[in-house]
Amino acid sequence: MNKETRLKASVNQKLTEMGERERLKELLRAKLTECGWKDQMKAQCRDVIKEKGLEHVTVEDLVLEITPKGRALVPDSVKKELLQRIRAFLAQHGS
Repeated sequence: MNKETRLKASVNQKLTEMGERERLKELLRAKLTECGWKDQMKAQCRDVIKEKGLEHVTVEDLVLEITPKGRALVPDSVKKELLQRIRAFLAQHGS
């Protein structure tokens, strides 16, 4: 493993062990619902299914098609808030 991979694994382990990962996931869910992202993703799914036909779309196909759009639609403010919270957690608990 390279240094960056080890660092990511270490941060993830610390977040998981202390329960912060779950708190961050809940915050992310709430923020995405609040900003309408969840509704936008539902609409994207409906559009893909309508375009290709229900019988021609698998869950895997749907995920592959909408994932890039979903990531692009996450507001910068949500990304920044999560990053700030992760940094604050790491500063408080050492890394």
